[in-house]
Amino acid sequence: QVQLVESGGGLVQAGDSLRLSCAASGRTFATYVVGWFRQAPGKEREFVAAITRGGGNTFYTDSVKGRFTISRDNAKNTVYLQMNSLKPEDTAVYYCAASSRIVVPTTSIAYNYWGQGTHVTVSS
Repeated sequence: QVQLVESGGGLVQAGDSLRLSCAASGRTFATYVVGWFRQAPGKEREFVAAITRGGGNTFYTDSVKGRFTISRDNAKNTVYLQMNSLKPEDTAVYYCAASSRIVVPTTSIAYNYWGQGTHVTVSS
């Protein structure tokens, strides 16, 4: 069992940066792939980024490549999402999720555990 708690969301202006954190409970956190998803009002939840168990490989959706960076510190049971050059279209509730899959999944159904989400609003 893994419990995830996101933090770091807020209201910012276009071009600003935010760092989201996902703190996990459980001694087996390092055995999970962790992903970030987001859901904008009226839209489906979409994949944003993911990181392998050891942190050696990362994956991003095209719209955030070059602007967002996912990282993890397994000693602290925490995954981060550094978001730079934010745009109004990045406005959404951001969720972190943990998957026991070996191959990094980009679909939400493949993730076993979810946090409650943190709101990010980017004004123009």
